[in-house]
Amino acid sequence: LEISSLDEKDILVLRLDLTDRSSHEAATKSVLKHFGKIDVLVNNGGRSQRSLFVDTNLDVYSAIMELNYLGTISLTKHVLNHMIQRKKGKIVTVSSVMGIMGAPLASGYCASKHALQGFFNSLRTELTDYPEISIINICPGPVQSQIIQNVFTENLAKSLENSGDQSHKMPTDRCVRLTLVSTANDLKEAWVSDHPYLAVCYLWQYAPTWAWWLMNRMGKRRIQNFKSGVVSFSL
Repeated sequence: LEISSLDEKDILVLRLDLTDRSSHEAATKSVLKHFGKIDVLVNNGGRSQRSLFVDTNLDVYSAIMELNYLGTISLTKHVLNHMIQRKKGKIVTVSSVMGIMGAPLASGYCASKHALQGFFNSLRTELTDYPEISIINICPGPVQSQIIQNVFTENLAKSLENSGDQSHKMPTDRCVRLTLVSTANDLKEAWVSDHPYLAVCYLWQYAPTWAWWLMNRMGKRRIQNFKSGVVSFSL
């Protein structure tokens, strides 16, 4: 409000729990009642993971999918109904580079992001009769945020003890700016990352055999560091 021409009526903040899917319709109606329309939905809720599959309870994987995947598409469904009526809108989903590759210690997180990629790429093909409804997938690499402090571990009751240094990651405002540029230009997919992570994305896309070889080498070191309590590179 201090740095823009917005008024109090131009801002509405609602508490929302992505795992409480029964509340999503009411939340959508509250926004529509206040603003009269929804131009853009940015799906940006989720949690990451740091644990080996062999050590991880299955209820952790259920919780990851419930939050990252089902919660996201539930909210999308209610907002999309409105956009279809208007024949206009943008649905921006913050996926991850982990949605286009795989990495150790994050099998559940990768699975949820792969699910989002598959869902929204399929949804885009179902909306060909609505050319002004854009489906935009943003795939960030490591970004400075609190996602590491709040990751899932091998069981739901345990938190991560050491979140490590984040100085090597992309600044949050840089990621936001590139996301906004991608949204304004209706990019279907944008990889928002610094090197070497961006280079690995291209390698995974165009030379998967080399990518698997590289990830196996990097993954082995990452697992060793994880077991010894050392925080290595993180996504």
